[in-house]
Amino acid sequence: MHISEGILSAPVLAGGAVLTTLGTAVGLKKLDYDRIMTVSLFSAAFFVASLIHVPVGPGSVHLLLGGLLGIILGWGAFPAIVVALALQTIFFQYGGMIVLGVNGFTIAGPAVLCGLIFRPWLKGSRKQQMIAGFLAGFFAMFLSALLIGAALYLSDRGFLRAAGLLLVSHLPVMIIEGLITMFVVTFLAKVQPEILSLNN
Repeated sequence: MHISEGILSAPVLAGGAVLTTLGTAVGLKKLDYDRIMTVSLFSAAFFVASLIHVPVGPGSVHLLLGGLLGIILGWGAFPAIVVALALQTIFFQYGGMIVLGVNGFTIAGPAVLCGLIFRPWLKGSRKQQMIAGFLAGFFAMFLSALLIGAALYLSDRGFLRAAGLLLVSHLPVMIIEGLITMFVVTFLAKVQPEILSLNN
């Protein structure tokens, strides 16, 4: 899901940088500093999960856990994801600092959106929790793939075919993400509901 440097146009890079900066600022402002350890833990989980990737065209296919981060961290997903992406760029040259804004927004934006939409469902029955977890994981990946495709298309219409390839290649990963998020969310709701703030 990382876009490499030298592909996107300057307006797309600038737009991504602005959106990620705003999202990260909101995330830091809303962050409950009693939950720093939780944010760090899930930032590390994202870092590790997205290290194992398969290159596809100008991007790559790998797990993101965006829906899970969105449900658990809310707006805190922005700083958690941006820090992990920056460390991956520094240590492993995935993506790049110039495209950090676009990469950050295409992953963190859908994560936060899915968290806002599906988190209220977690206060329902176990079946609702399972549905919410699956849909959050699935749609966070789906929306991230769409945003990547849009960034490519807006940079150069010649990337339309590559954008389509990225979306199709992520379909199996969307299902896997949905299942992982579903199992983790239902497990946490049972053994540690406070991490989901279900006891508030």
